[in-house]
Amino acid sequence: MVITLSKSSPLLRKAYCAFHFARNVSQSYKLVVAGGGTAGLSVSNCFSRILGKGNVALIEPKNVNFRYFSIIMFQTRFALQVHYYQPLWTFVGGGIKDVKESERPIRNFIPPHCEWIQNSVKEFLPDENAVKLSDNSTINYEYLVVAIGIEMDLDRIKGLKEALNTEGVCSNYMVDTVTKTWKCIQNFKEGNAIFTFPNTPIKCAGAPQKIMYLADDYFRKTNKRDKANIIYNSSLGVIFGAPKYAQSLNEIVKKRNITVNYKHNLIEIKPQTKEAIFEKLETGEKVPFKYDMIHVTPPQKPPAVLKPLADSAGFVNVDKETLQHTKYSNIFSLGDCSNLPTSKTAAAVAAESGVLVENLNAFMNKSPMKRKYTGYTSCPLITSYNTCILAEFDYNLQPLETFPIDQGKERTSMYYMTKDAIPFIYWNLLTRCLYYGVD
Repeated sequence: MVITLSKSSPLLRKAYCAFHFARNVSQSYKLVVAGGGTAGLSVSNCFSRILGKGNVALIEPKNVNFRYFSIIMFQTRFALQVHYYQPLWTFVGGGIKDVKESERPIRNFIPPHCEWIQNSVKEFLPDENAVKLSDNSTINYEYLVVAIGIEMDLDRIKGLKEALNTEGVCSNYMVDTVTKTWKCIQNFKEGNAIFTFPNTPIKCAGAPQKIMYLADDYFRKTNKRDKANIIYNSSLGVIFGAPKYAQSLNEIVKKRNITVNYKHNLIEIKPQTKEAIFEKLETGEKVPFKYDMIHVTPPQKPPAVLKPLADSAGFVNVDKETLQHTKYSNIFSLGDCSNLPTSKTAAAVAAESGVLVENLNAFMNKSPMKRKYTGYTSCPLITSYNTCILAEFDYNLQPLETFPIDQGKERTSMYYMTKDAIPFIYWNLLTRCLYYGVD
């Protein structure tokens, strides 16, 4: 027997209404965390333990990465929703680690008492204490933590998207391109090897240099260095923000014969002629550079959806000490999407999460917020295949170091700590909110 339902069928209309209601019904939670990156996972883990089951929701869309599973002659493809430890991509680009070592199933880090809403934020409605999702459903909250990160802005450099598919153009900043960096370094024979730093805020301000130092070291080990002209074109006016570590890095680039051009911002790539066009920020002059290899750090931007909560630059506007929103007292933010005037690193997130959890918990309990964030951040500056400078500093760019040694010097111990110990801490402690960093 076949049942046919016309558009006017009462049964069909009831079914449609039920489906429409199910998609748009509001859900309410005491705390909603928007963003399932490092910051969002850490905070949701903490408050799931504090508030208990049914009180915390984490909004993080599906992030599907396909993997293959083989048994003898049978192979099948399955979808794996993953979380990436992006600081490891320097080691991937340098041929030290496999990209699979930078990923884990995201389900491993979402606490059992937390509701995982596999959707993306369409709109923040702070005056209504609500978040609208991409399917137009609404999530209501008493408190909100915003941690949705920062986005790559590839369109800001003319020709970049197309160039990334051509020979000699690479970037460590995206999972789809990071493995190409190692191929570019290996395939390089001679000529200009250019490394760039854009005229925008970026994740890990040291990363554009780290891969340059690894490339320099590899070229030396493979007897290519005398044929390589390594160029660092940065939109900044200094090699690094914190003066102590800048002094060390200036000595390194001089000793290794690396050309540094400040106030040079990449605006276009022409893969047909292998030219990179830079704008001199002080004069506006457009200058072409021939390249045989170019590692591009893409411009980055805050997600447009942050607008109702954002400052003039588009980042969530929070008090730099308490991490509380400057207008909406029940909203807090941390990580790359916030306007905290510090570097956007996982180490900063570790310190920020400890401050945020303590202050938000106090605010929920109508107690004074006593914890203050000093701006602590850390940037392990990989300088070769066995050395690293561990930069740690505060809002004032003053050293805030962990170890009783001069961390401005290249050290093998810091290299192996960054390569092996810190990833272990990240996967097992930081994402689970069992480690609050140094601050």
